[in-house]
Amino acid sequence: MSTLSLFIGSRFSRAKQRNKMVSFISLSSTLGIMVGVAVIIIGLSAMNGFERELQNRVLSVVPHGEFSAVNKPLQDWPQLVEKIELQPQALAAAPFVKFTALAEKGHHLKALQVRGVSPELESHISSLSKFVEGEAWQHFTAGSKQVILGRGIAEKLAVNVGDGISLMIPVASKNGRTQAPKRVRLQVSGIFSLGGQLDHSLALIPLQDAQAYLSLGDTVSGISVKTKDVFNAQESMRIIGAHLPVYVYINSWKQQFGYIYRDIQMVRTIMYLVMVLVIGVACFNIVSTLMMAVKDRAAEVAILRTMGASDSLIKAIFMWQGILSGVLGAVAGSVLGLLVALNLTSIVKVVEHLVGHQFLSGDIYFVNFLPSQVNPMDVILVSATAIVLSLLATWFPARKASKLNPASVLSAK
Repeated sequence: MSTLSLFIGSRFSRAKQRNKMVSFISLSSTLGIMVGVAVIIIGLSAMNGFERELQNRVLSVVPHGEFSAVNKPLQDWPQLVEKIELQPQALAAAPFVKFTALAEKGHHLKALQVRGVSPELESHISSLSKFVEGEAWQHFTAGSKQVILGRGIAEKLAVNVGDGISLMIPVASKNGRTQAPKRVRLQVSGIFSLGGQLDHSLALIPLQDAQAYLSLGDTVSGISVKTKDVFNAQESMRIIGAHLPVYVYINSWKQQFGYIYRDIQMVRTIMYLVMVLVIGVACFNIVSTLMMAVKDRAAEVAILRTMGASDSLIKAIFMWQGILSGVLGAVAGSVLGLLVALNLTSIVKVVEHLVGHQFLSGDIYFVNFLPSQVNPMDVILVSATAIVLSLLATWFPARKASKLNPASVLSAK
């Protein structure tokens, strides 16, 4: 029975319609499903790409959490690092000195977030060294007045590796008197490129140099931590902080970049909702198509009924006709969506080149390109949703066809 209904339904789908409007609406419903499926796959792939870049690019570079000094710099930081690394929630820890400064090169000025780090210890909590060009990280030592700049900062100051810049560091006031900033002459030893906000705001100097510039002695501003579960870093940092012998401020990456992760998840949820709505609207065309097809094929249905066709066979014929349109649209949309999603980054770059405008600016967004990552489960889910909605859309027209009276149809002919 099912094979016969599939055969007749496919013949009805391929056969030339007597009513041209039926053919047009049938084609438009298939195209609507195809476009809807393709757009949703592309959108979900873009969201997957943003999440991948957040985790592999940003969260591999920034500390998962930080313990910062409350009233005065942290003393005996080696003991604190050792105590933190003994906690099961932590993988590694490293000291840092952080301050804001103003970089100057000729008439170019740029405000910076300067971070003093120990290259050896920093490599345990961050993958930033992988994004530093050349071998600057291997030769990043204290006492040689070196600085590693982000690509955006270097372009703003118009400097390259080997050039010198001046760093103006604010000095705390004494006895109510404002102190002139300390000016330090540094050489650009390296440039890192992450393709996002950090390129335009972060500069690195050796830890001992930062301590000397701020007259901190052997104290530090805080300790960075790499946790085992990056997406549960806030809770892990609270547990670790409870075992420290000093009072500290507890921060995690979610304070600075958490909104990005939340926005990605929110947009993904909205995309799923839009998927159902867009494909659902396209499936309404299937209802219209089949209602007109039932009227167009009334004579054939009447002949089948007189030959002994049951209600279930008539229903199945028109249900198969609608499902075939949905399957064709879903498959074509999946192929189109995959082709675009797999080449989305390149396509957007070509469009940016043609229009002369960059859609994602690195000094505003955490990446300066549109990433994409295809998840096979997304493709299967979107295609399956389109097919299921197509099946649901066929129920009423198929039921209408099964109720046709052969005598009245044939007598009208």
